[in-house]
Amino acid sequence: MNWRSIWAIAQKDLKEVRQNKAAWGPAIVVPLIFAILMPAIMIIVPQVIPVEDVERELGDIDVMLQNMPPALSAIFNGKSLEQMFIIYMTAFMLAPLFLIMPLMFSTVVGSDSFVGERERKTMEALLYAPTSDLELFLGKVLAAVIPAILLSWMSYLVYIVVVNIASYPLFGNIWFPLAPWWPMMFWLTPALAVLGISATVLISSRVKTFMEAYQMSASLVVLVLGLVIGQVTGVLFLGVGTVMLIGLFVWLVDAFLIYLSVSRFNRSALIAKL
Repeated sequence: MNWRSIWAIAQKDLKEVRQNKAAWGPAIVVPLIFAILMPAIMIIVPQVIPVEDVERELGDIDVMLQNMPPALSAIFNGKSLEQMFIIYMTAFMLAPLFLIMPLMFSTVVGSDSFVGERERKTMEALLYAPTSDLELFLGKVLAAVIPAILLSWMSYLVYIVVVNIASYPLFGNIWFPLAPWWPMMFWLTPALAVLGISATVLISSRVKTFMEAYQMSASLVVLVLGLVIGQVTGVLFLGVGTVMLIGLFVWLVDAFLIYLSVSRFNRSALIAKL
């Protein structure tokens, strides 16, 4: 396997995606909303609204705290009403939403991988390049996974800074991130990025336009929305153990999709479609 060829393909893809404004628009807007706007609102609001309103909101939170595992509910012990509200909203309710980003970033680049080549009339030259099918496929995957993970980690870092700065007057110390966020960032996020690109490269090699590929692969976000609903309803809480198990499941799915994608990837068939 020629890793120099794989990296050359990945670099070419990254250069072309940077020039695609339709691809990078969502990748810029969504992190700004999730990492800056939403936590700022969740932290500032309980500090300016009447205490009675915070108590009313905490009525539902108290029910959920009773259903939480002891290790998670202990985080709220000894905290004021405002602190409990901020911890619950920023550390638990918004957590699943951040898992949308690795999926979104990888599908943006992945959707452009083959369909973009066809739209730019560069597919034929790429398919006739002196590389194996596996090297070509891995180059496409690498071009999406690396920026997806790095951009997700950058968004997490901004979120951590915003949460701690905005809540410091109320807490008096740096309290975030909580324990479940570490496996979410370094175990589950890479797994979701690989999931997005594995499915998307397979899809983009079979459709005609970038938007068609992006719309089909964006359906993967439904998986993350399931985690959001589970957390909101109290059915599922993203503790350390839960995140590790979900991540393991996603990695197993990744392995199957990569095997399926590689086994079905056929440049001869793609050439015939040109």
